[in-house]
Amino acid sequence: MAQAPDAPKDSPKDALKTGTPQPDAAQIEGLFTDADAGFRFARWGRPIVPVIFGAAEDSLPALKGAIEAVVLAAGHHMAEADPDIGANLMIFFLRDWDELSGVQNMDQLVPDLAGLLPRLASSGADQYRFFRFDQTGAIKAGFVFLRMTGPLAEMPAADLGMEQAVKSMLLWSPQAFAERSPLARIDTTGATVLRADIAALLMAAYDPILPAASGDAVLSLRLAARAGQLMA
Repeated sequence: MAQAPDAPKDSPKDALKTGTPQPDAAQIEGLFTDADAGFRFARWGRPIVPVIFGAAEDSLPALKGAIEAVVLAAGHHMAEADPDIGANLMIFFLRDWDELSGVQNMDQLVPDLAGLLPRLASSGADQYRFFRFDQTGAIKAGFVFLRMTGPLAEMPAADLGMEQAVKSMLLWSPQAFAERSPLARIDTTGATVLRADIAALLMAAYDPILPAASGDAVLSLRLAARAGQLMA
């Protein structure tokens, strides 16, 4: 993985200052709609406590700094420890999916690990994530697995941390970022930030007035209205 000595100097909120078009309700609904499960929205209901396994030691400050920047830009919080499980956002860096089968107790952490690994390998996947939820439907834990190959392995550590933080902040559709990255680059400085529409949507999603979880696509209208106000 390419190294980055520091986290990005520009806050993800800077992306709101660009001229990106405001997202409409239909676009937002698509970002949270799964072909099988339908519309599902959820955000974290507790402070995020990340822990990273398998990354190069000199990449950790950039990775953790980028994660913190995204969390704070969304208006959410981080903590030193989760009262239930210590760390609640676990990120694993791998060279090959088979590595997971050799990790002690990983089969207790990942549902259907024996069946999952062949599917990930055969599809050529370079990342996999899943969440656990509390009684209200809000996210209480997230697990991210990254197979460092191809474009993923070439990303600067800070950019990779930012991208994975975005993908872990909400229960996005599996196809939400399949065609377009949530990141953007500022032409004048070369700094990487969140796309303006995604930065605004994250901030809107963590508005305490809105529910922490919902299966009602009408929520897209409320998210669009708040995101539009932030970008106006």
